[in-house]
Amino acid sequence: MDIYPNSPTHTEELIDLIEKNAPGENKDPNTEIIMQLISKHDPSLMLEGVRYYLNESDITNRQQYYWRDGKKIIDSEGVKPNNKIPHGWHKLLVDQKTQYLVGKPITFGSKNKTLLKYVNELADEEFDDTMNELVKNASNKGIEWLHPFINEEGEFDYVIFPAEEIIAVYDNTKSRRLLYAIRYYEIEDFEGNKQKKVELYMTEKVYYYVEENGSLIPDYSYGEENPVSYFYTVNKEENTKEGYGWGRVPLIPFRNNTESVSDLTFYKDLIDNYDRIVSDNANSFDEIQELIYILRGYNGEDLSEFVDNLRYYRAVKVDGEGSGVDTLSSDVPIDSADKHLDRLEDNIFRFGQGVNNSPDKFGNAPSGVALENLYALLDLKANATERKFRKALQEFFWFFTEFLRIKKLGEFDYKEIQMTFNRSKITNQLEKVQMINQSPDLSRETRLAYHPFVDDVEAELERIETEETEYGKNLSSLAAEDEEGGEEDEPE
Repeated sequence: MDIYPNSPTHTEELIDLIEKNAPGENKDPNTEIIMQLISKHDPSLMLEGVRYYLNESDITNRQQYYWRDGKKIIDSEGVKPNNKIPHGWHKLLVDQKTQYLVGKPITFGSKNKTLLKYVNELADEEFDDTMNELVKNASNKGIEWLHPFINEEGEFDYVIFPAEEIIAVYDNTKSRRLLYAIRYYEIEDFEGNKQKKVELYMTEKVYYYVEENGSLIPDYSYGEENPVSYFYTVNKEENTKEGYGWGRVPLIPFRNNTESVSDLTFYKDLIDNYDRIVSDNANSFDEIQELIYILRGYNGEDLSEFVDNLRYYRAVKVDGEGSGVDTLSSDVPIDSADKHLDRLEDNIFRFGQGVNNSPDKFGNAPSGVALENLYALLDLKANATERKFRKALQEFFWFFTEFLRIKKLGEFDYKEIQMTFNRSKITNQLEKVQMINQSPDLSRETRLAYHPFVDDVEAELERIETEETEYGKNLSSLAAEDEEGGEEDEPE
């Protein structure tokens, strides 16, 4: 029995068309195919995650309506209260995950000390900040892209490309090789004129375009050469240069999870429900400040006249037997609302896989086991992201070791680089130190690696070695003094 259908799917047909029209050495890219891909690109879900991170949830766009003559009309004059109260749950969960996973710098190791030296020089403060941005952006959008390149000074560099600007095209084989990537974005000059730019990243070169009248034309604003190689070697004697490519597309996907979806996907409806209940309660509080009037035998023309007279004269005129004005007030079911909000809050943390650090959940001095349980869901979510980031960073270091080879700084294997994500977890330090002290069978290096006061194991081992050396010298000096003193005091 065939596992796959005999006829290709629509997606496979589109990929096959793209591959056939992919630019080669002797043909230019098919700009019509590029425009078709751009027209089908929909980044709305990515931008939704960013919007919620900035506390611009759906409640901020809510409108109130009323009925008049059987028609539903938008309350643009603010007749009815319309509180719109967003809550930054998504930002809280994303920031919690980001700082938990990469709040502390990623540390690297390798048996090749020369390679480790180059890697540690690369992994500076800028690198740490970039990792934080990648985790945050991938959590919001589902994926974020990093572009490694060689800058004007001939040094290895990198920059984040927003995922909403990237259209990635893969082949339809099991290798899932990235064929090329399109970057589509808009710029605005000082006069407010907007222009749409397109960049096509191939394995050897990058093509620049600008959109005009629905078509793409070559963009030479970056220089006379288009397409452009990723780096060049210059022959100063002959005053010539030769361009080279990486051999693979220099864009690296940093995925949030296997599905490449935003964290918001799993709890958006809960946040919307929470925002709506709080906003509706605020509307109810605004409304119950005004009484509901029951009119009997009112001597007036319409309700608006009644309200105007009541506000101005503090009285109302009625006519006929049994006439009068009664009032009716309503109470907000605050207890029921609070219980429902508490349930929603618990579910937001549960399905958002976060840590609820409320005192009633956290406790005053939780034990190590309680802390492990508290962080269990966050660990699951962080594990999924860490696994994807390890794969992406391995590809990133492939480009870096290629750069070192091109610069003739050495031949290195990127797979020799080990990565350690140092998670920021609250721990019961006393319990942890006691467990370390009660584990004499472990090596000193292992015990130091798990000690809460040690951030850099190698540096700590060097300090210990220095102290032991100094201590040994002092002991030798004291022993020598004792021997000399003993000879002087010896009786004749």
